[in-house]
Amino acid sequence: MGAHIHSVPAVISAEPCEVAVRPAPPALKPYVLGFSGFRSGSGCPVEHLLLPLASTTVIVDFGSPSGIVSGAREVATTRGGTSWGHGVSVGLTPLGVGTLLGVPMRELGESSVALADLLGPAATELPGRLGAAGGWGERFDLLEAVLEAALQGLGAGVRLRGARSVTPEPAVLTAWRRLQSDSRPTVERLAGELGVTRRRLERGFRRHLGMSPATVARIARFQRVVGRLGAGAALSDAAADSGYADHPHLARETRAMTGLTPTALAAHLRTPPLTVSHSSKTGGARRS
Repeated sequence: MGAHIHSVPAVISAEPCEVAVRPAPPALKPYVLGFSGFRSGSGCPVEHLLLPLASTTVIVDFGSPSGIVSGAREVATTRGGTSWGHGVSVGLTPLGVGTLLGVPMRELGESSVALADLLGPAATELPGRLGAAGGWGERFDLLEAVLEAALQGLGAGVRLRGARSVTPEPAVLTAWRRLQSDSRPTVERLAGELGVTRRRLERGFRRHLGMSPATVARIARFQRVVGRLGAGAALSDAAADSGYADHPHLARETRAMTGLTPTALAAHLRTPPLTVSHSSKTGGARRS
């Protein structure tokens, strides 16, 4: 499964921003897609364009009261809480949302919810603790520790703010991951491989995710082209590599999902230049 790009600055600026990334460790992979650190060129909050995404993102700006939970969406938006400048984000799988936040992914809809509304007062400690850490590596270590402790507590019957654990059907979780893989299976084929009917799979997706399998597949294809454009691929190559029939097909989908042309979307993804750091337990980012 490729990287999930949650958002880009809504206004293209000449100031470079900084990004640090870390994949989820094996113990967290069923729940977490990965971690990202960000800092705008000025360090001050900037408005973001939230891209179509079939997963949920927790965003903690170091200057925020607790952080926000950004739900999945089929079309891009700048509505709601979309301004941040220096902080971290955590991508959550449907299982991660149900287990850690105690709600099915569909309940978050296309909105943004305060993290404290879901987790209570404990969420208000995160911005200060993360901001005080000595660089991206320490911040990601802290996030991993917090999440692992939460999962251990849940396993011992300790609920976050009394929340229940909501677990999607195994077929839904497997199909959600497979639909975003490079193999790009059809929904019909997936249902057959998983031993369920297409109708049951679609019901499970809507009940837990709030999206149909076809919508998840559409967003996954868009996210593949976002990744290719962000890496500097030509429009025609990005379209072909991502499963679009041709450039006009890509143009129609990009306009429908973002209101932008592919060229304009590519400009948001490539400008300003990113200072990217891969932060691990053995090496940190260059800046904090």
